[in-house]
Amino acid sequence: MGKSEVGIVKRGWLLLVLLVLLSAYASAQNAEVVISNSKDWKDVYSVMQYGYLAQKVPAFIVSDRHAPVILNQWDPAAFTIEAISSKSRPQVIGYKSIIEGNGFTAKETVSDQITIDLAARLTDINQYVIVDPLYGYNAIAVAPYAIVSRSFVLFADQDTIADVDRFLSSQNPEHVLIYGHVDREVMERLSKYDPETINEDGDRFANNVAIVKKYKEINDAKQVLLTNGEVVEAEIMSGSQPVLFIGVENVPDKIKEYIKNSNIAVGVLVGNNLVGTATTVRRQTGISTFVKFARNAREPSGPVAQIEGLDIFYLPKVPFNLQISKIRYNKITRQIEVTYTNPEGVAVFFKATFTVRSENGEEQVMGDVDPLFIEGNSEKTVVYPVDPFTGEALSTDIFVIFGEARYSLERVLSGTMDVEIVSVTDESQLQIEKILLDRKNNLFLVYLKNIGEVDTYAQTEVHDVFLLGERRIFGAQDIVKIPPGQTGISKIPTEVFGDEDITNNPTIKVRTYFGEREDALVKVIEGQLDLRIKGFDIIDYAPHIIILLLILLIIGAMRKKKCEHCGHKNPRKRKICKNCHNKL
Repeated sequence: MGKSEVGIVKRGWLLLVLLVLLSAYASAQNAEVVISNSKDWKDVYSVMQYGYLAQKVPAFIVSDRHAPVILNQWDPAAFTIEAISSKSRPQVIGYKSIIEGNGFTAKETVSDQITIDLAARLTDINQYVIVDPLYGYNAIAVAPYAIVSRSFVLFADQDTIADVDRFLSSQNPEHVLIYGHVDREVMERLSKYDPETINEDGDRFANNVAIVKKYKEINDAKQVLLTNGEVVEAEIMSGSQPVLFIGVENVPDKIKEYIKNSNIAVGVLVGNNLVGTATTVRRQTGISTFVKFARNAREPSGPVAQIEGLDIFYLPKVPFNLQISKIRYNKITRQIEVTYTNPEGVAVFFKATFTVRSENGEEQVMGDVDPLFIEGNSEKTVVYPVDPFTGEALSTDIFVIFGEARYSLERVLSGTMDVEIVSVTDESQLQIEKILLDRKNNLFLVYLKNIGEVDTYAQTEVHDVFLLGERRIFGAQDIVKIPPGQTGISKIPTEVFGDEDITNNPTIKVRTYFGEREDALVKVIEGQLDLRIKGFDIIDYAPHIIILLLILLIIGAMRKKKCEHCGHKNPRKRKICKNCHNKL
């Protein structure tokens, strides 16, 4: 362990001593404790914010074994306890009896709408922050601001917005803040409250900086908590200081720039799993960094002072990943071809640096100036021009940073790979003809014409689509094969487009990767095209038309008058058979 890391740990011990003293002081006070008894992180979060806003002592249990242990930190003579238990997903059943068995006066509230129930209790609170529960880190980012501004955080998506709207209507809120990306239904239902919005193109680090600035308008704290937004912990929820996100393996530029340009002097890392990144923060920004990694033990078992891990409740993670499946050097085109694979359903941005070496001592460095995009569950090949290598054995050092947003590259992919040497030509040629929006099926349809003489494979993206205040990128997961002289359609899933969204996107930037090899789309073509709406297509309605024609034929046949003499079918109004002239 280096000197800087030792310093961080030492400071962590000093902080631990301080926390022990504060805990001892708190245990001597007369107060009411509220404990979350739920496996749902949203319930835990809501109980914590309710406790701090109601000036009670909030806590949570993380397992059935933890349920009696947590009680040891309070004196039954000085504290009463309310257990707030999930009706469908409690950690333990009958927690009230366990609490009473430890000598406390206790009560238990059981509910399946804990967030709204607790919000309704706070009759002096009339400001609310709305976040989508899919992005738990957004809730962590706004937690300190909610406490210092005396706001309550509500969770809303397309399934729960009706309940949230009903509650807000009953409260006549003074202020509503929508933080981060939310569903269209949420934006539309909450528009009547004239909400403030913080969402910089879905970038959680940029949004985090924005909410910290709002916090510091109320409390100009010089110290911040450092976390990756994936845990609920007491100090994070307390509002005593704002929360700044650091990446799992990399510190995004947005965070480094903000710290450097602010008056923040101290960063306290919550948990010891991000010590490496916290060290990077200290080195790159100059702030002092401490580690909060433990607390005093609640079950002493010896003469030496005992410690135990922090009470931490983990939030569901948004899964994203990036891999490199192969790297080739094409001697004919003099290009390094890097094929990336995104094995998860979440699209990511990435920025790479490669150092390629040969056995002859040759070395060339290449990489991306700006972050690139790869859709979920798809592949992408990126090419880099190089000078010719004379060696026949190549390898490369890899350093790729990637993340969910263009400028929030928090994870690192690194290592060394052998480079395959190939000699392949690519005679493919392609042009983008037009782009249509299929509103019925929520698809962009990009028409691509093969103007070359070989089969061409293509995969398309649309960039900078403005939806709900965000600049978005959408990509096709499938690769389309287009024979020479023919036109293919690349189908790109998108979200629902309202009339306002169409007005906001008169043109669309289209980028198509294509090539003669399906596993190496090494060519790129771009265009800014007028967006047109897909109109009536007879193919879409062919089954309905056929059924209608059959019905008309049946009705027509039923309206014919059959001649009893010759059997000829005459129109219903005819009185003499057209065939045999007999009277009908």
